[in-house]
Amino acid sequence: MATELDRGIAFLLAPVFLAAGALVYFALRQEPGFVPLVAGVAGLALCAFAAGARPLLSMAIAAGLLCVLGALLAKAETWRAATKMLGGEVTTQLSGRVAEVERLADGRVRLTIDVTGTERPVLRYTPDRVRVSARRVPEGVEAGAVVTGLVRLMPPSGPVRPDSYDFSFESYFDGIGASGFFLRGPELAASPGPPPLAARFDAAVERARQAIADRIRSRIGGPEGEIAAALVVGVRAGIPEDINEALRRSGIYHVISISGLHMALVAGTIMVLLRSGFALFPDFSSRHPVKKYAAALAIAGLAGYLFISGAEVAAQRSFIMLAVMLAAVLFDRAALTLRNLAISAIIVIAVSPHEVVGPSFQMSFAATAALVGAYAAWSDWRADRPGSPPVDRSLAGRGLRYLLLAAAGLAMTSIVAGGATTIYAAWHFQQMPSLGLFTNLTAMPVVSAVVMPFAVFGALAMPFGLDGPFFHVMGLGLSATIAVAKWFSERSPADIVGLIPPAAVAVLTVALLIATICSTWLRIAAVPVALAGLMLLVDRPRPDLFVSEDGRLVGLALGDGRIAVNRARPNEFTIDNWKRAIRADEMVRPEGKQQRTTAEPVEAGAEAGRQVGDGASAVGLNPTQGGASWDNQPQQRAHKPSSAGFVCAEGLCLARRSSGAVVAHALDAQAALDACAVASVIVIDDATARNVCRWKDVLVVTKRDLALNGSAAIELPSNDREGASAAMATAEYAISRPFRPWHEQRRFSREARGLPAYRRKPKTEPPRDAPDAQPASEAAGSSSRQNASADDRETAQ
Repeated sequence: MATELDRGIAFLLAPVFLAAGALVYFALRQEPGFVPLVAGVAGLALCAFAAGARPLLSMAIAAGLLCVLGALLAKAETWRAATKMLGGEVTTQLSGRVAEVERLADGRVRLTIDVTGTERPVLRYTPDRVRVSARRVPEGVEAGAVVTGLVRLMPPSGPVRPDSYDFSFESYFDGIGASGFFLRGPELAASPGPPPLAARFDAAVERARQAIADRIRSRIGGPEGEIAAALVVGVRAGIPEDINEALRRSGIYHVISISGLHMALVAGTIMVLLRSGFALFPDFSSRHPVKKYAAALAIAGLAGYLFISGAEVAAQRSFIMLAVMLAAVLFDRAALTLRNLAISAIIVIAVSPHEVVGPSFQMSFAATAALVGAYAAWSDWRADRPGSPPVDRSLAGRGLRYLLLAAAGLAMTSIVAGGATTIYAAWHFQQMPSLGLFTNLTAMPVVSAVVMPFAVFGALAMPFGLDGPFFHVMGLGLSATIAVAKWFSERSPADIVGLIPPAAVAVLTVALLIATICSTWLRIAAVPVALAGLMLLVDRPRPDLFVSEDGRLVGLALGDGRIAVNRARPNEFTIDNWKRAIRADEMVRPEGKQQRTTAEPVEAGAEAGRQVGDGASAVGLNPTQGGASWDNQPQQRAHKPSSAGFVCAEGLCLARRSSGAVVAHALDAQAALDACAVASVIVIDDATARNVCRWKDVLVVTKRDLALNGSAAIELPSNDREGASAAMATAEYAISRPFRPWHEQRRFSREARGLPAYRRKPKTEPPRDAPDAQPASEAAGSSSRQNASADDRETAQ
């Protein structure tokens, strides 16, 4: 321990405790105030000063101080973002200045717009920035242009299940207050005034990015051109979905996301070019520190690459990491050290604390720390080995040895980085590429030696019009990469791993920290900690039922690798997420069709006198000792639960698990009342409904519950037969209350206030301005947020 402390392990742990504090802040169920956090930092700082020469006490207090400081940084970022979020769905005439134009693979165009005004209705609480899609846009729509059109806006949706990706969280910190689509337009409009200087600069950069992307597409074409544009300027929207899926399944999707790999290859290419150029002038090179010149120019080149690539968060983080390492070269310090990585992590956490909860931060720093730690351990091992005399080899022998060493190095890099990031990939995505190691061994040499170097050459030659040959070679390399990805994707077995317990992620993270940060034999302590984390993976959560946050879709795990749904055309993104969570590979569609009835709504308290037997006969079920007996009348069989999936008729869908538990989805309270006698769980797609089964232990989830609390994961009782003692079903919701700032807008929707869906007034009435959606607009419709939030889904991917 003394040796570890002398080698600076305390500083290496500083970003770990900062990140832990930020994680605790974002995981809290209610928003903490500034005063307790500031008081905590001040108090712990005084305690650390008073601890004096007691090292263990001082280190413990310092760890607590860093944790509270991390939480304070996260609180400050949340206060600084203060994004205006739309509270409910609304249709309005929107005008604004285009900040970004993305052309999607399906032909649609996605616009990011800085809102300047709304009409019919005028929104009193207007988001500053929205993201909307259109089927087509007129000529001249580019960054900086002013457009207007009729749009349907929706609040950013919440997680599709508890503990999954939260679109509202990301939108809040990205400054996006709503998403939607154009119903009419967009059309070019006159500018209300000159934009600010910062907006003009951003628009100029965005136009340059689009021009470069168009130039690359014209040189390469096809999906290769779209990937090339993504690698050079960060424009990924046009990549076909089948290519994206092949890259994901094969484990090399990281290739098209500008991050540490791309930044390192760009910096390396620039440094090699400069060092080679300086070598042509030996007199100059012998009298000047050309290595430092190359490092300084590489930093400048990386800054330019960061700007032109869109400066996404992953690229910013990678730039900081590499800039710190190259700055170490300027000061004659070692570049690849854990200390430099720690400095980079501290800077990133200080600037964007919310990144610590995302997969990009966790996976990139885990991989980098593991690689640096493994390289340091290998260097120590080589230094301790007795030297051996050099062996005289032929030219062919030297070439073969170089190739074998390069292949071994690439294999070890993939194994170390893949092993370090496996648990985070499983936690966030519930899947792991089973053949990822072999795909990376095959594709990464092409990316490293052909694709990225020639991308740099092409970018440097573009101002002179000489970029064609370089981009042509880059396109050939990308064709080979796509072919490799498709080949391995087609042969990859099922890679779904299901839900991972958070405790296992935490324990395995501790094991990774011990293995990478420790430089003495104490790193062996990582082995028992890792074994403990693997043991925690045995007891994994596996919900029986999922409910979407809009109440329209439910998914029942049938227990045999299938999931039953109540809609014939469910939301694809939601279903894919649910299937990965329960390790299902087949979806069972419903029999029949669910339709709203014209029956009068059930008044509050009217169900109190309803008898259980009445409800049972309403759906054609008679409770018996052996379970439910069925009669053969067709009109009653339509309502009967089936182990093969949902059976729907009128306003009710029913399904039954093999354990006997029955799940019902009702469109209104009247339909739900019919299922009280037989169902363990009833989901009511009606915000005005309440618990209609108060006389029976039935879990009733209404649309209002979901609007306030988000999507639900439900555990069903193990036995639902008559006469057997079974616990009531339990639900876990995705959103906690009181609301955090990124969920505060949920309270203002019509559904959250228990109001029915908006119905348009007759056209004979004169139009008038309606209040906006914060509090929720009276113009909020009843269409699903998730079905129209394609932008949110692409952000998650």
